[in-house]
Amino acid sequence: MPALPTDLSAFATALADRLPGTWATSHAHIDNHDPSCLTNRVWDNGHVLWATGFDRTVDVVLLNGQDSQQLVVFERPVGRGNEFLVAPMEPTGFKIHQVSGVDEPNGIVVPGDPLRAAADVTRRVLPRYQAALEAVRHNADIQPEPPHRKPAPEPAQNLTLIWYPDGVVGAPYKSVPRDAYDVLYSCSFQYRPHEAAFALPASYSRAERALFLHAAVRLLTAQGIGVNFRNATPATPTVTPARPLTPTAASAAQRR
Repeated sequence: MPALPTDLSAFATALADRLPGTWATSHAHIDNHDPSCLTNRVWDNGHVLWATGFDRTVDVVLLNGQDSQQLVVFERPVGRGNEFLVAPMEPTGFKIHQVSGVDEPNGIVVPGDPLRAAADVTRRVLPRYQAALEAVRHNADIQPEPPHRKPAPEPAQNLTLIWYPDGVVGAPYKSVPRDAYDVLYSCSFQYRPHEAAFALPASYSRAERALFLHAAVRLLTAQGIGVNFRNATPATPTVTPARPLTPTAASAAQRR
């Protein structure tokens, strides 16, 4: 019986020869101090990813197959005898949202016997890997662009609610759209003729006012009315007074 290969390169070459299809080997390395490190592409959620936390540069071998398949092979840091790790790599050329929702196909620990290792990879890794790649391609077909949240359409009407110094929240009568009257009344706002305003009294507790305001905003926006909040008295910007110059600093300023 021929001796089993103990060298990573020899093992990876023997493994590639025994996998279904055509696989070419190429040498690379993992350097976790490099932002573009290959570790970021290991498609695994912890089965073998734990072994990639190297504090040094580690040699690996990439197996490049058909249909954009790529496997990474590296030595197991700690293990029983002659063992290696084999993991699928994330495909390139796709956007994050097309890959992130797909379950990782994950890698496995394989024995140092290339024949047994090839059987394990063929049975346990390649089917999951192919299914994950097909899912990514499907995502790319149905959602070529990221699902960015779109801005809301501009409302035809707007209501600005004002926080007044006495704790009342309200708005001048003339600035309130007529379509908002019923909503404000239903949320405990009162029309005060002597103030010419709709007002939510300060006599309600802070928690009660928060509930009324939340309900008012939800109902108004559902009707297509935009809601803004402002303070009746804008904050005064804080100005730090300049410190007087010392005699030395004053003399230096005069010389400039």
